[in-house]
Amino acid sequence: MNARALPTTVEEIRLAAHVASELRPEHFETVRVPLRRAGVGQVLVRNLLLRVAAVTRTLMAPERVLPMAPYRPGRALGGAALGQVVEAPGTGLRPGELVRHDYGWQQYALLPSASVRRVDPARWPDPAACLSQGFVGWLAVDRTGVRAGDTVLVTGAAGGVGTVAGQFARLRGAGRLIGTTSARWKAERLRRELGFDAVLVRGQGPIAEQLRAAAPEGVDVLVDTVGGEQFEAALSCARRGARCAVVGAVGRQAGGGTRAQATLDTLALFSGGISVQGLTVRDHQASAARWEAEFSAGLREGRLRFPHVRLAGLGQAPGALLDLLAGRHLGTVLVETHW
Repeated sequence: MNARALPTTVEEIRLAAHVASELRPEHFETVRVPLRRAGVGQVLVRNLLLRVAAVTRTLMAPERVLPMAPYRPGRALGGAALGQVVEAPGTGLRPGELVRHDYGWQQYALLPSASVRRVDPARWPDPAACLSQGFVGWLAVDRTGVRAGDTVLVTGAAGGVGTVAGQFARLRGAGRLIGTTSARWKAERLRRELGFDAVLVRGQGPIAEQLRAAAPEGVDVLVDTVGGEQFEAALSCARRGARCAVVGAVGRQAGGGTRAQATLDTLALFSGGISVQGLTVRDHQASAARWEAEFSAGLREGRLRFPHVRLAGLGQAPGALLDLLAGRHLGTVLVETHW
């Protein structure tokens, strides 16, 4: 895109006010702002795809509950994005190159060059897959040491993390793969398309009872993205030496909570040799290159899938977040920022 083709104003979506309880459309504000041009050491990116994630809701709360600072009213929201370089003087980046960054709730982003990362389109069958949330799911499978014959439970299995975690658990040799989800239609797709042996549906009876029926010999590995009742149920069915990775708390994020509480039987933990660890991608960036290599190779070779939905137009992003929190999507949720 040459300079004469650039617009003078562009859209961005801002946080209108901190969210104390229920997220509503009025918490978002869409504004047009002047397009700022890149100076030396800066990169002007035309955003192509925005990833909508539950963590955005948590960062809209007034208090800091994650390692990242909360969003500020009157400022554009953040989110992982894939974009195309427009201008990048003095950076080594060329116009037209694909890059990834974390400022996606806007049509164009002006960033320091250190804030963007090149994306090699030859590596990905679809470059959109570089926005997968699966890194932390892959990390959980890797760190818990899933091995041949293990019974693996993935809570929130229909989300962007769970859909990838389940596939990697199977590749690592899981003998029985169990998921949890919020709707029967998602359970059917998880079994049919992603190889889950059994899927427990929230609201169809106590999760612990469903789990005991699906895994009568117990669970060896837990990848937990939900917390609460589902985490407790998994621990109640854990086999000796079970390994548990906690990688999210979607159950509380969806309801606007900033604490995800569960009751643990510490006697059962130590007597059963059960390990529980919390994992965030921010603490394991050294593993990102290995994750991308394994994921992209699996996609190219047809051993893995990237379940996702795409919505057209930046204006769809607020509704996409509301729908994601309500459990209306399967896989990663992407918004095409230009339409």
